[in-house]
Amino acid sequence: MFPESCLADRTRQIELSGIRKMFELGKSLKDPVNLSIGQPHFDVPEPIKAAAKAAIDAGQNGYTVTQGTAALRDRLTADVRARFPHLDHTGRDVLVTSGTSGGLLLALMATVNPGDEVITPDPYFVAYPHMITLAGGRMVPVDTYPGFRLDPEAVKAAITPRTKAILLSTPSNPTGAVVEPAALKAIADLARDRGIVLMSDEIYRAFHYDTPAASPAAYDGNVLVLEGFGKTYGITGWRLGWVHGPKRVVAEMAKLQQFTYVCAPSPAQAGAVAALDYDVSSIVADYRRKRDMLVDCLADRYQFARPGGAFYLFPRAPWGTATEFVTEAIKHNLLIIPGNAFSGRDTHFRISYAATDETLRRGIEILRRLADQG
Repeated sequence: MFPESCLADRTRQIELSGIRKMFELGKSLKDPVNLSIGQPHFDVPEPIKAAAKAAIDAGQNGYTVTQGTAALRDRLTADVRARFPHLDHTGRDVLVTSGTSGGLLLALMATVNPGDEVITPDPYFVAYPHMITLAGGRMVPVDTYPGFRLDPEAVKAAITPRTKAILLSTPSNPTGAVVEPAALKAIADLARDRGIVLMSDEIYRAFHYDTPAASPAAYDGNVLVLEGFGKTYGITGWRLGWVHGPKRVVAEMAKLQQFTYVCAPSPAQAGAVAALDYDVSSIVADYRRKRDMLVDCLADRYQFARPGGAFYLFPRAPWGTATEFVTEAIKHNLLIIPGNAFSGRDTHFRISYAATDETLRRGIEILRRLADQG
């Protein structure tokens, strides 16, 4: 047996994700109603597949430069300049990363020293506390219950002399909440004035249903933005993300990537160039419709804040703890995620509506029955 003493201490601080636990459990169920995984249910659009296949056939299967292929970086740079025309782009740069999560880990490793604090809203993406731990930092959660609106004054109150970064996500996983532009500006101003790194996780930028997409980078060129292709185009397994932000930190992230991930997958980068020309508006409209269906069918049984983006609903458990409620749901063949995977509280649970309409209807039927058991 491998001796426990040989394992690094950091491994003891990190547990298997609650999402992955549900994923593994789902393998043991017969035809489960799976509303647990935040993975798009649609197939990869054909032009994106074709571009990646063509790159493979053309022999583009080796390393690229760490920063990403020139073809992709040029397109991403043009995109950033078009979306943020008022910024001084001479001081900003773009880096293609091995997934958005890979980019986030690089960002934290490049900025956070042991003992530094990173402020993030609670609920938060399941990986945030563990990535911060890997970087040697300490997560400082800011409560956003019950409406999941991020209050700049609460962020300000959480700042201490050890605060190094603020990490926010809009739209949010797990709540689907969208941070309002006024709050984004206030937090960007706060971070600039206090000399704090502001990281904005915008992997769900395409999935805004009620308002246009907004970013704190619109208010300050020092904001580091993390984006990705996986959720938008259904290529989560291709592991392709990108960042844009201040040249100084992007350069350090590229240096760290060189000695870890090396580069993002080469054929995937070719596919991403084609993806940038693909119109996803019909996909977004379909997810907006699914959001509305779920909200309309559960509003009389559950308490929740109407999500403005992403593809998640985060209701309060109608009885018991969220873990108890989810355990009962599993007995009814429904896979959902208890909220304590994303939060210091065990009161809510996450539903992913990245699923077929048939799966959603089955899930809604089970959820309505479960609510009546309380």
